[in-house]
Amino acid sequence: MDNSSGVGVVDKTSAILSVLEKGPATLAQLVTATHLARPTVHRLALALEHHHLVSRDARGAFILGRRFLQLAAAVGEDRLVSAAQPILEALRDRTGESSQLFRAHGEHRICIAAADRPMGLRDSIPVGTTMTMSAGSAAQVLLAWEESDRMHEILEGARYTAADLAKVREQGFAESAGEREAGVAGVSAPIWGSSGRVVAAVSISGPIARLTGHPAERHALDVMDAARRLSDVLRQSEI
Repeated sequence: MDNSSGVGVVDKTSAILSVLEKGPATLAQLVTATHLARPTVHRLALALEHHHLVSRDARGAFILGRRFLQLAAAVGEDRLVSAAQPILEALRDRTGESSQLFRAHGEHRICIAAADRPMGLRDSIPVGTTMTMSAGSAAQVLLAWEESDRMHEILEGARYTAADLAKVREQGFAESAGEREAGVAGVSAPIWGSSGRVVAAVSISGPIARLTGHPAERHALDVMDAARRLSDVLRQSEI
């Protein structure tokens, strides 16, 4: 079958990446597998390396680069957001509180999906809202499984402690009351990607007067169930 697109440089690049999809390859192996001229393979491989689409292993062989992980995460987030709405709505209906989906972005977190309580006193967080990573149950969940350097950097100005994050890892959820905003409480749980990393947090939030100072006592199981369902979406998508 003719795999030519009519754009030579794209076809040659695709041929190189197809080889690397099967595993590490030296320059000589790439030349043999692609049937391209050695200078062409070398030039394209270095260009791909510059853009982090190709990297090197400990032996110096070419491998697929970290950019593919970033692109896969973006695809996974799109699928996650698409699947999240009915699950967030079901969580809202079970708990009677507004529900949200957050992902980390540097020193902040961003609401990427939400389902608000339709009436009465509620905590409304519109999609696209940027919030701090230094307070709130979702922030705790997004940080609890991070690498130590990032964890300690954010903990320096946080309203929670390393001991709080250890408790989050132990129990699989976080709760907060008046931590992010006076009078507001929340419960959050982690959403896991197939890479074994936390990629997002699902949350409910509302007034302390209704949720109490320990909202997890009533709502942790429901929030964790929603998080498990969304984690399954990512695993089934092989992202």
